[in-house]
Amino acid sequence: MTRTQQPAPQEAEIARPRTPLLSRDRIVAAALALVDAEGLAALSTRRLAAELSVSGPSLYNHFATKDDLLDAVVDSVMGEVDLSMFDAPHDWRTALHAWARSYRAALTAHPHLVPVLAQGPGRRPHALRLADAVFGCLVDAGWPRGQATRIGALMRYFVTGSALGSFAAGFPDDATLYTAADYPHLGDAHRLAEHRRTIDQGAFDTGLDALLDGLELRYRRLP
Repeated sequence: MTRTQQPAPQEAEIARPRTPLLSRDRIVAAALALVDAEGLAALSTRRLAAELSVSGPSLYNHFATKDDLLDAVVDSVMGEVDLSMFDAPHDWRTALHAWARSYRAALTAHPHLVPVLAQGPGRRPHALRLADAVFGCLVDAGWPRGQATRIGALMRYFVTGSALGSFAAGFPDDATLYTAADYPHLGDAHRLAEHRRTIDQGAFDTGLDALLDGLELRYRRLP
């Protein structure tokens, strides 16, 4: 008789962790959600660790300091800005117009981070790619490098400034505040906050067109 062959023992299954493994992307996403919900002051390693159900020191395996983490969060917002219009731009004005609208949309989606974003690209990869794309588009179109640098700065000032706050929301919804004796031209000001989205977007579009109109005139005078 031949000995019956015994089946090979099955390999033991590796137990899966109850919480997803920690990663830079997961930390950044959680930090961004926290800042969006409660503001920059709410971001701390202790609070973030609690949100992720991990120990505080485990965060330092991915980010050496809180500033490093904040840089990554800010750069993730810059990654939301569409730069495809610079791949093969029809013309510099059309490209800047489309980019500025996408840039503002990203900032207004994360208003608590606008003051940090206004400080400049630093060492953030997405922010540096954005600056490179805008500058390259202008230089390729024939703008002198010095003027291209100034225009890039001007566009950033304009977009970030427009996202810092709402003009319309600054007027209280109280008709009794705007008495004709004191403010003869503000009789409808109490209605501004109700239409803040339309007013603020319209103001941005008007300013953007006016800014680009002025640059177009300068461009025509280039040697």
